[in-house]
Amino acid sequence: MKRELLPIPVPLPNIKAHAKRRAKLAKTLAEGLVLLPTSHELIRNNDAHYDFRWDSHFYYLTGFREPEAVLAITLGKKPRQILFCREKDMEREIWDGFRFGPSFAKEIFDFDEAYPISELEAMIPELMTNCRAVHTPIGADAQWDQSITRWIRAVRAKARSGVAAPVELKDVRHVLGAMRLVKDEVEIDLMAKAGKISSGAHSRAMRMAKPGMFEYQVEAEILHEFITNGARQAAYGSIVAAGSNACVLHYRENSALIKKGDLLLIDAGCEFGSYAADITRTFPVAAKFSGPQRDIYELVLEAQLACIKAVKPGAVFGRYHEVANEVLAQGLIDLKLCKGSLDKVLETESYKQFYMHRAGHWLGLDVHDAGDYKEQGKWVKLEAGMVLTVEPGLYIRPADNVPKHFWDIGVRIEDDVLVTKNGNRVLTASCPKSVSDIQALTST
Repeated sequence: MKRELLPIPVPLPNIKAHAKRRAKLAKTLAEGLVLLPTSHELIRNNDAHYDFRWDSHFYYLTGFREPEAVLAITLGKKPRQILFCREKDMEREIWDGFRFGPSFAKEIFDFDEAYPISELEAMIPELMTNCRAVHTPIGADAQWDQSITRWIRAVRAKARSGVAAPVELKDVRHVLGAMRLVKDEVEIDLMAKAGKISSGAHSRAMRMAKPGMFEYQVEAEILHEFITNGARQAAYGSIVAAGSNACVLHYRENSALIKKGDLLLIDAGCEFGSYAADITRTFPVAAKFSGPQRDIYELVLEAQLACIKAVKPGAVFGRYHEVANEVLAQGLIDLKLCKGSLDKVLETESYKQFYMHRAGHWLGLDVHDAGDYKEQGKWVKLEAGMVLTVEPGLYIRPADNVPKHFWDIGVRIEDDVLVTKNGNRVLTASCPKSVSDIQALTST
């Protein structure tokens, strides 16, 4: 079957990049059998499904976006890369859309072999035979765990014929997480595009937000910008929080009326090419920052810029979190929201009344991406190709020890940062965040 004879009505990823990752995984693990399923289709209600989102580990290795698919890699001197997927079914394609089918998927996605998913039950015990270790996600899905156990039992049942069943089950997610921590050029390009689209969406929100609108109407402007630029999905549920709602870290109602002078905190990023962006901006609606709003905003911005400066190869992941704590704590002392010396405020963690989360996380195929933060109790060292968010914030809820002019001010500023050989690159740098740039958009 020749590719040019069958038009493909779905976008294709960079096939070579995915094949290269499979080869690297096979070389890293050396022996055994890799088994990796994609996600299940999920019912939303009655017979309606949620939009299907492929498993990120599976997609990282395959680039294949259809449901009901499993990747198998036999390890050793001559690894076999095998895809199990749905068969071509022209009747179902009338209802549900294009399917590759095993033959076409094998050619397009550069697998050694491909078979119908209906053959999985019979073939996996064969692939497990005389295989010492199985590398698979353990504990991620009960149904999958039961399948692995059933297949191993099927091999053990043949022990008298001289075959051996696997004796080790290893969680492949640890190795895949380490691989996914360092992005290749294909991934970086996709994340830069996601960052640019998301930056444009935030700029649009700053221009369009007006008193009398509801939070969800601003959310609609953000989604409009995503979809117009080819990002069909948000990477996570958008937060559009006006006034006191900005002091709720994971606010999701997005239903309140926006008033003039409210600070509007928006935490939103698109998914482009399966990769996430994650941006937060805070701005006054159709007005300039009030004095207290500006004091809090500039303190958070100072902390964020200091954190970004601390992101560089060789630094440990925990360092920029410490920078956020130090800058914010000192600023809170200066604003008389915390009392005592900097050392005392940090030691007692009194700053946590206003700043209770960490300064960021890994970013990639998932908004909270795969990969460990510590190894043997020590923070992971940053290296070129890692991508993380930098997102300090302050959330001032009404309290007896807080002056009223600070009440209900919530500010977070978040960017996506790539570690480079010589420092870092902010993938979301086109999104306005200086006071002057924001006010130029919001006060028009």
